[in-house]
Amino acid sequence: MKFKESKSIYLQIADRICDEILQGKYREEERIPSVREYAAMVEVNANTVVRSYDYLQGQDIVYNKRGLGYFVIQGGRERILELRKEVFLKEELPDFFHKLKTLDIPMKEIERMYRKAMGEGE
Repeated sequence: MKFKESKSIYLQIADRICDEILQGKYREEERIPSVREYAAMVEVNANTVVRSYDYLQGQDIVYNKRGLGYFVIQGGRERILELRKEVFLKEELPDFFHKLKTLDIPMKEIERMYRKAMGEGE
C-alpha cells in the first residue's frame, strides 16, 4: 500500500478497511483479517494495524471477540457512511463552495455537470 505523508498511516489503513467494508469485502458480523495478516498485506508493522483496529473499534465500526479476532459490527457500514457524510458536509463541502466562489463558477454549471455525471443528460 502506498501511503500519503499528509495523513497518519494508521488512519489511512482505517480508511482502507472502511472502503473494503463499503465495497462488501467484509460484511457485518464477519471477521476481518488478523492484525498480522493485515500488516503483511499492507506491509507495515503490526503495531500500526493494532492502532488502526483500536481506532475503528472506538468509532463503533469493528469489535473484538477475545481469542477470535476483529469483526465488523452490526450497522458498521451505515456508521461509516454516517461518519464520512459528516466529514464531507462539515469539512470538504465548505472548501468546495469557497473554490466555486473564488473561481466564479455558477451553481447552474455545477448542477449541469452533476446531472451529466449521474447519467441524467443535460
